[in-house]
Amino acid sequence: MITKDTFVRGSKNGATTVWMLAKIILPVYFVVTVLKHTGLLEYVAIIFAPAMSIFGLPGEAALALVLGNALNIYAALGVISSISLTAKQITILAVMISFSHTLFVETAVTKKIGIGVLPILATRIGLALASGIILNIVL
Repeated sequence: MITKDTFVRGSKNGATTVWMLAKIILPVYFVVTVLKHTGLLEYVAIIFAPAMSIFGLPGEAALALVLGNALNIYAALGVISSISLTAKQITILAVMISFSHTLFVETAVTKKIGIGVLPILATRIGLALASGIILNIVL
């Protein structure tokens, strides 16, 4: 049985988590929306479209990959939620980001614990790229 204390603690933890995620996702969503309305997102899309087409993704999806790799998954979610993607494209992007998210922080941690950085980085980025290509073919 759930006690009142458990419910209160769970609610507080849930609210804290929502606030933490909102502080990341909402600003990214806002910036991408501004880029979209100013036409700058179109330029980003045009520049990255050739590379992203290998994965079956539009050029705008490059923002999600860059922010997901540089910052974290939640920044990528902010981008994904603000651009129009099909279920196939969201699946491809999600799998790619799951392999290679938060590279700077996790690489620093990897180095700190004494694991070779280059093999780990190459594996993570390689898996992200390979999974994007394979999923684009299979889905």
